Amino acid sequence: MAEISDVFFVDGMRTPFGRAGEKGQYWNTRSDDLAVKATIGLMERNANVPADRIDDVAIAATSQTGEQGLTLGRSVAILAGLPQSVPGFAIDRMCAGAMTSVTTMAGSIGMGMYDLALAGGVEHMGHYPIGGNADPNPRFVSERMVDPGALNMGVTAERIFDRFPHLTKERSDRFGMRSQQKAQAAYDAGKFQPDLVSVAVKDADGAWGLATEDEGRRPQTTMDDLAALKTPFRPHGRVTAGTSSPLTDGATMSLLAGGRAVKELGLAPKMRLVSFAFAGVQPEIMGIGPIPSTEKALKKAGLTIGDIGLFELNEAFAIQVISLLDHFGIDDDDPRVNQWGGAIALGHPLAASGVRLMIQLAAQFAERPDVRYGLTAMCVGLGQGGSVIWENPHYDGKKR
Repeated sequence: MAEISDVFFVDGMRTPFGRAGEKGQYWNTRSDDLAVKATIGLMERNANVPADRIDDVAIAATSQTGEQGLTLGRSVAILAGLPQSVPGFAIDRMCAGAMTSVTTMAGSIGMGMYDLALAGGVEHMGHYPIGGNADPNPRFVSERMVDPGALNMGVTAERIFDRFPHLTKERSDRFGMRSQQKAQAAYDAGKFQPDLVSVAVKDADGAWGLATEDEGRRPQTTMDDLAALKTPFRPHGRVTAGTSSPLTDGATMSLLAGGRAVKELGLAPKMRLVSFAFAGVQPEIMGIGPIPSTEKALKKAGLTIGDIGLFELNEAFAIQVISLLDHFGIDDDDPRVNQWGGAIALGHPLAASGVRLMIQLAAQFAERPDVRYGLTAMCVGLGQGGSVIWENPHYDGKKR
């Protein structure tokens, strides 16, 4: 008999994130191979989990074409050497693809239908730029359902500044600079490296190398540097390359389990899923999406924002994160927020990013037994937000 079950994040790994484009480390690497590497790395690290017990594989991509087409979950499972009895499928919720892979699998595990599942995402923005092969229905614009600028994420970020004038460019620049500094400090302290899967790569001259680190970091960034950058989305605008996530290639993968499998296989989960929610907002100001999704997730969990001890918020744009913090009365520099930096420094390979947030939160939970709950949240193209609340299994109830 199937039983309703808790859902656990057992483990997660990812490839280093590469800068998209011909000069990026993955220009000569297929995107499905990035997902394969993340899957193999995760399964090797969890060798006590029998591969034939994986009930399903969900892999997200925003541009589901070319190397990212052909039902990624199934094709990657085969390429990664999982038994052919393991099924798989593909998911698209733009930036929240991997997050939706996790929550979709969580639903199946929670219902008692699945015991073990793999969930992740991949995006090769160098090979498949966002919206590059899309053909938006002309009715969106002709019937004024959606503002034409809604499909340009940078334009939607500028509109957050318009709506909330007290959220200044200077605050946004400072947030972008701090993301770079925090990410480098975390690298120097060895925080990211345990969860990265190295990838063999070939450069333009055919020479082989190894991708071992996130490529887009700029730790020397200063406020003066940021103030001098162009504003590509609007003349005299406030959004710059320094306060936006760079175009990025990369893949993430997580292992999820129900309570029965955790017990049977003697697993040591890194997090327990408490609640999740997605919400829609006006597409032309999509960056505020995580505000209503977080409110929904908190309500479902019976928690308040004050119960959240660690935040991993996807930095699609600095202004987008600041708008959420401002809404909930949290300081831009609150130490609970993105303490190892975020997507501005590390990159945002669209559909892969949700699981990166979870990997980082899980690693922080292990260091913080005083923290009970954490939040992973992100904005989503076409006007959505996604939020997942997690409980720390290491929580000991002692204030530090």
